[in-house]
Amino acid sequence: MRTTKNYKELIVWQKSIWLATLVFEITKKFPKSELYGIVSQIRRAAFSIPSNIAEGYCRGSRNEYKQFLQIAYGSAAELETQLTISLKTGMLTNKDFQKLNSLLIEILKMLNKMIGSLRRN
Repeated sequence: MRTTKNYKELIVWQKSIWLATLVFEITKKFPKSELYGIVSQIRRAAFSIPSNIAEGYCRGSRNEYKQFLQIAYGSAAELETQLTISLKTGMLTNKDFQKLNSLLIEILKMLNKMIGSLRRN
C-alpha cells in the first residue's frame, strides 16, 4: 500500500507544513482585535491539514487513512473560505492571498487524488 516509510516523506504533508508556516506568519499582520476570531480559525484550519495527514498515515487501516485525508481536505476547504473572507474584508492583501491560495489549491488537488486512489483500491 505505502511507498513511503514515514508521513514526513509525503509531498502533500511537506507542502501543508509550509502552508501552515506561511499562514502563521501572514496572520501576524491581521488586526490584533481578530487574534481570537478569524486569526484563530485560520490557523486552526491550516494546522489541521498536516496534522490529519500525519495521524491518518499512522493509523492501522486504509479506511482510517482515507477518513483522515478527507478531514484534511475539509480543513483545506474551510481555510479556503476563511482566506476568501479575509481578502474581501481587507484583512488579507491580494498578494498574500495569491501566495496562500496557490499553495492551498495544490494541496487540495493532491489530497483529492490520494482520496480517490484509496477509494479505488
